[in-house]
Amino acid sequence: MAEIDAVIRERLHSDVVLVRQVAEYIVNSGGKRLRPALVALTAKALGYQGRQHYELAAVVEFIHTATLLHDDVVDASELRRGRDTANALFGNAASVLVGDFLYSRAFQMMVSVQDMRVMEILSDATNVIAEGEVLQLMNCNDPDISVEDYLRVIRYKTAKLFEAATQLGAVISKANPEVEQALATYGMHLGTAFQLIDDVLDYSGDSSQTGKNVGDDLAEGKPTLPLLYAMSHGSQDQAQLIRTAIENGNADHFQAIQDIIRETGALDHTRRQAETEAKIAEAAISVLPDSEYKRALIELSAFAVSRDH
Repeated sequence: MAEIDAVIRERLHSDVVLVRQVAEYIVNSGGKRLRPALVALTAKALGYQGRQHYELAAVVEFIHTATLLHDDVVDASELRRGRDTANALFGNAASVLVGDFLYSRAFQMMVSVQDMRVMEILSDATNVIAEGEVLQLMNCNDPDISVEDYLRVIRYKTAKLFEAATQLGAVISKANPEVEQALATYGMHLGTAFQLIDDVLDYSGDSSQTGKNVGDDLAEGKPTLPLLYAMSHGSQDQAQLIRTAIENGNADHFQAIQDIIRETGALDHTRRQAETEAKIAEAAISVLPDSEYKRALIELSAFAVSRDH
């Protein structure tokens, strides 16, 4: 990871002071670096010996960081990774524009790799992620969305970049299409498991551990799986309380809704769904030869569902 961090710091350079300040603030704010690690681990698991994985890992991190900057503006978030969000410190305009800078810097870097398949994967991913953001916006304050609608947002908005990261490792390693697809499957299902647990932690986590305010999803009117399950398995009055909270984007009754979620087993159900996704991810990489890197990928699938932050 030290090599990836070095590339990230080098590529953050800008002669515009505010761009550099905002970009450095969010990139250095203590993220897990999970997505860039996937580029390196998959490449190494396939025996890759070059250095392009460092550059592409940084590209993935910049794309992810740009989405965070834009997300926090859209959601009016004030806390991320236990720190003030960039928009809270620098304002919405600076956050949006620096997000654009990171997207464009990512594209400059991916061009330097000079591989059209890399360009195709990353350009498709950024497009799908943008669609996922819009889908989530459309779903907000709508308690009648289906579980399929909810999962589609996860696959587009979160899991797509996981999928792209694992595909990139295969592409630069010159893996055959079957192996590339297996790694793409791993990334998609790992990313889905990761987001499902994020949604669990919004109703069961500790803000000091998760780095975000518990209950933010409810305050933003996001109908996540714990809420959808609780509505369908609780009493009529319980379902109505949750429905009203989603429609109004109101966390005033957060404690009561948290109790309903626990009583209906919604958190356990969501965790089981995450475990299923993680098992699919792990099964997908059975095509890889045994190595410390494959074992690390397996450990990541376990971490995705066992984590508390």
